[in-house]
Amino acid sequence: MLTKRIIACLDVNAGRVVKGTRFLNLRDAGDPAELARAHAQAGADEVVFLDITATHEKRGTLLEAVGRTARELFVPLTVGGGISTLDEASAVFEAGCDKVSINSAAVKDPSLITRIGERFGNQAVVVAIDAKRRPAEENPGDEKWRVFVRGGRTPTERCVLAWAREAESRGAGEILLTSMDRDGTGIGFDCELTAAVATAVSIPVIASGGAGSVEHFIDVFKAGRADAALAASIFHFGIHDIRELKQRVAAAGIPMRYPC
Repeated sequence: MLTKRIIACLDVNAGRVVKGTRFLNLRDAGDPAELARAHAQAGADEVVFLDITATHEKRGTLLEAVGRTARELFVPLTVGGGISTLDEASAVFEAGCDKVSINSAAVKDPSLITRIGERFGNQAVVVAIDAKRRPAEENPGDEKWRVFVRGGRTPTERCVLAWAREAESRGAGEILLTSMDRDGTGIGFDCELTAAVATAVSIPVIASGGAGSVEHFIDVFKAGRADAALAASIFHFGIHDIRELKQRVAAAGIPMRYPC
C-alpha cells in the first residue's frame, strides 16, 4: 500500500492566512511564511498555499508572499489562486513552488492543464475541484456533486466525477478535492465524495474540507480512499500536533509518509 500524506493548507487573503466556514466568515490565522515553517517542523508532508481571492479580484498570485513562504520550507510547496496562463504558472514556479494548483482557469480552458504539464511535468499540475452536493431534486443519477469556481462563489454545470476524469485525461497529476459542504466545519471529511472521485480516477486524490479529529483522517484514508488529507483550521489554531496525528493514524494501520 502506498504511504499517505498529511498536508497543511494556507488560505491566503491580502497576504495573511485566513480560515472560515464553508468559504465564508474568514478569520485571521497568521503570516503564511511563519505558519508554513511551523507546520513543516510539526511534521506536515507538504504545504499548499492558496491565494483565495486572486481569481475573484482578477489579479495574479501574491508572488512576494509565495517566495517568502518557499524560502522557509524543506517540504514540497503547492501554490494556487490566480494562475490562468502558462506565463503565470511559470512565475509561480520561479518564486519557489514545486507544484501549481489550478481551478477556475482549468474549468474555463482545460487545455491549460496540458500546457502546464508539458512544460513542467504532469506531477507538477494539481487540479483543484471545489465540490458542493446537489439538492436531491437536482441529482441526475449517481452524479451528486457540482463544480464551483471563483473561490466557491460561482456554480458551474460541470459534474464533479466527469470533470475529475477529464482533468486526468488532460494531464493532471493530482486532484485536490474540497467539499464545500464540510469546509471549516470540523465534522469530518465527505468520505462518500472522496471515495467516488478516487474510484473515478487513477491519479492521487487529496481530500479537503471538514477535518476536526484524528478519527476523521483515519476515515478518509480508509472509507474515503484518499491518497492525502489536507487541513487548515485544525492545524492553524493548535488543535493537533501533526506528528502526533500521523503517529495515531499509523497506529490504525495506515502507512504514513516519512517517519512520524
